[in-house]
Amino acid sequence: MTERLAELSALREQAVRGPSERATEAQHAKGKLTARERIELLLDPGSFTEVEQLRRHRATGFGLEANRPYTDGVVTGWGTVDGRTVFVYAHDFRIFGGALGEAHATKIHKIMDLALAAGAPLVSLNDGAGARIQEGVSALAGYGGIFQRNTRASGVIPQISVMLGPCAGGAAYSPALTDFVFMVRETSQMFITGPDVVRAVTGEEITQNGLGGADVHAGTSGVAHFTYDDEETCLSEVRYLLSMLPSNNRENPPSVPCEDPADRAGDALAALVPADGNRPYDMRQVIEEIVDDGDHMEVHERWARNIICTLARLDGQVVGIVANQPQFLAGVLDIEASEKAARFVQMCDAFNIPIVTLLDVPGFLPGVDQEHGGIIRHGAKLLYAYCNATVPRISLILRKAYGGAYIVMDSQSIGADLTYAWPTNEIAVMGAEGAANVIFRKQIAGADDPEAMRARMVKEYKSELMHPYYAAERGLIDDVIDPAGTREVLISSLAMLRTKHADLPSRKHGNPPQ
Repeated sequence: MTERLAELSALREQAVRGPSERATEAQHAKGKLTARERIELLLDPGSFTEVEQLRRHRATGFGLEANRPYTDGVVTGWGTVDGRTVFVYAHDFRIFGGALGEAHATKIHKIMDLALAAGAPLVSLNDGAGARIQEGVSALAGYGGIFQRNTRASGVIPQISVMLGPCAGGAAYSPALTDFVFMVRETSQMFITGPDVVRAVTGEEITQNGLGGADVHAGTSGVAHFTYDDEETCLSEVRYLLSMLPSNNRENPPSVPCEDPADRAGDALAALVPADGNRPYDMRQVIEEIVDDGDHMEVHERWARNIICTLARLDGQVVGIVANQPQFLAGVLDIEASEKAARFVQMCDAFNIPIVTLLDVPGFLPGVDQEHGGIIRHGAKLLYAYCNATVPRISLILRKAYGGAYIVMDSQSIGADLTYAWPTNEIAVMGAEGAANVIFRKQIAGADDPEAMRARMVKEYKSELMHPYYAAERGLIDDVIDPAGTREVLISSLAMLRTKHADLPSRKHGNPPQ
């Protein structure tokens, strides 16, 4: 037994050490950590339990039979983050460049199945060169198994993809199927076809980062939800995100003690939001004034910046906030904003996170590009997501709420549980100027002084149909509130709705707009 234990200890040491010190130095020279160093940063100290550490591939040909390292290039197992169980797999770029083969894929399949069975989050630390070409179609089948499990786990357990190196070809679809994608600048890239293929097919010259780097996916494609300058910060923020999410769809998000008083007055809010609807302001400052300690985690911060989607806490309870951002495109809804908010609403609903919507929206963005790009079907995605959500939903109208965009942004008519408004609210089919031009077109055209007539008609329309209490008088909002009391109103309303239960019609699944 003593000899056997010594042999086991030597094998484990070899598996943990990796292929060679030179390979580790090469990884560090690129500014990248090893798979095990990343896992140590992600999980609580000493909590990691590895699975199939001694797994080796069985492939032959192309010299593979002479190169059978332990782990086969992926470290899998589970540990804890803030004491809660989390499953993880991490590609080891030092072994076969992190490329996926049959044994490699089977290890990932197992840990994904365990995460789903245990009802715990799954974090993938991606740093691989794609399919192991020497293993042919077996490697491709391995990816298929991953995609199928990503889809089965969707909406059941949180799935987080952390991109810490290259991710090319079909491998990129697994992160795209997960709930959140983190990337690190300069060292992580994602693309379906690399720069060489692009150059050969189209003649375009572009670098790997220019094609699929972190900044591209954060600001242009919308593939990356979060981007950071280094791996340490990135993994720290993954831990923070996990603290805002439940372990699975049968649990509520974790609550924390809150020292920020629930009845704290937001006296600064009235000054932050100008009464003049044409003046912009930063909606982030409004959010920071309302939420606990001004702290929130914005999703897709650099993509579709005319809408904000962020996770925060109110009295220690996690909420998802969707808010128009008047600083960008006046806060209008367009194709990208609709897609961004729709996915966020669906995520919140899947994981029992109440939704607070802050409205200041002048409508949908007009234009040929928007119409030809499918703003109708893309805007319908947001409408569908809200209508389908059964979590507590509260909307607050700060200023403008015009036309179809008002309806889509969780109005009472599509199922918001409670709707509030500030005294600066303007709820209408369209702005007063546009409405007056339509309704009083003949009077304005026939007047001796058309501009004076137009100004008079605009004032009349505002006084009749756009005063702050018009919607309240008709029961379309539940109350007009003092901005300073917004935090207290939201917290008390959410506390009342905490036991909300709503069932959707019996069906296999809906058919959302695409």
